[in-house]
Amino acid sequence: MDNLKLFDSELKLMEIIWENEPVCAKQLGLLANDLIGWNKNTTYTIIKKLIEKAVIRRDEPNFMCSSLIKKKDVQKAETKSLIDKLYSGSKKAFFASFLQREDLSEQELAEIKEMIDKR
Repeated sequence: MDNLKLFDSELKLMEIIWENEPVCAKQLGLLANDLIGWNKNTTYTIIKKLIEKAVIRRDEPNFMCSSLIKKKDVQKAETKSLIDKLYSGSKKAFFASFLQREDLSEQELAEIKEMIDKR
């Protein structure tokens, strides 16, 4: 998972798959058209790329698509990549930057503090 890079278009389709799996390619095409305005060819091209990356699998009949990776694993990898790229791997620098730039409610701050205290 560490070397896997999903592009924005692939992540968009993965969101639809995670929300609806298992889902047939035809239904994916309809959902992608409704939700993000893609045509069938675009959707099928992205499906093919995700299969080649071993991120989803296709089962017969009906070209049923299911994820081979969990959303939380992708989120973890993408977050690590972002922190490595923008903050030289420093979680402390990332967190400090986030807290300085975000307007958090008292409830959100309390929830974050609780998460930290549980670690």
